[in-house]
Amino acid sequence: MQSKLRYTKHTLEKIEQFLEEAGYSVRYEKGNFQSGSCVLESKKMIIVNRFFETEGRIIALLDIIHSLPLDEAILSPPALEFYLSLKTEIEKSEMV
Repeated sequence: MQSKLRYTKHTLEKIEQFLEEAGYSVRYEKGNFQSGSCVLESKKMIIVNRFFETEGRIIALLDIIHSLPLDEAILSPPALEFYLSLKTEIEKSEMV
């Protein structure tokens, strides 16, 4: 099954904008990350290893989005549509 999601700078920016609208801030820092990223729930902050290339950043953020408790009611219609498309892509990739 082929994924429609492209690992481009534009896709990364869209994911970052989506997370911002959902109330999370994304930072790229250096550190000792087991999985390349971490989430500080109390501050709604996502920290990703800054040495990751674009594809690695997107993969880390998608993994985090899959596990976040997001309130769909606060999202604008375009952001909700983007979120649902991301969820579909994540589910497709899990089937493989």
